[in-house]
Amino acid sequence: MSETATRVLVFCASSESCDGRYHDAGTRLGEVLARAGMTVIYGGGALGTMGRLSKGALAAGGQVRGIQPRFMNELGWAQEGLHDLELVEDMQERMRRMLAVADAIVALPGGSGTLEELLDAITAKRLGEIVVPIIIVNQDGFFDPLIEQLARCVDERFMDERHRAMWQVVAKPDEVPDALRAAPAWSKDAVAFASV
Repeated sequence: MSETATRVLVFCASSESCDGRYHDAGTRLGEVLARAGMTVIYGGGALGTMGRLSKGALAAGGQVRGIQPRFMNELGWAQEGLHDLELVEDMQERMRRMLAVADAIVALPGGSGTLEELLDAITAKRLGEIVVPIIIVNQDGFFDPLIEQLARCVDERFMDERHRAMWQVVAKPDEVPDALRAAPAWSKDAVAFASV
């Protein structure tokens, strides 16, 4: 990742019911990114890991930008005190906007929305639509089944061997900045081997 790449898009959950250690990881990631001088970009929510992420970054003096569908804002789900909250029409536009402004992507544990966003980003990278690093924070082995499934996609030739380089895996939020800096370069030319 370029030293000037400072806008980090984080995919994470809005659940208040998950184990508190996941919320703690959200807070910690926000702090770590803020202290590394990186702007947090996320879905704009105040609840769950999303809320902890933004609060952690803000408390550490970081910049936080939310991108949220209007219906979520109308339901009162937005985090207060963000430096910027961009409202969009729907979830699909939110994803397009988030990918368009991100210099890097980090995924924390989460539910179907988080998994959808992560797989959408991996697909966009496979097609050369984005070339940014993708870091999976595999806290307590949460993503082990997904990582195994992605490996099987390669092993079974649904994906090219080179696609293994599209994401990197770390165990905890503190490892994210170094992983972003060490991530291998990716090219828009990857579309040439998108189809195996």
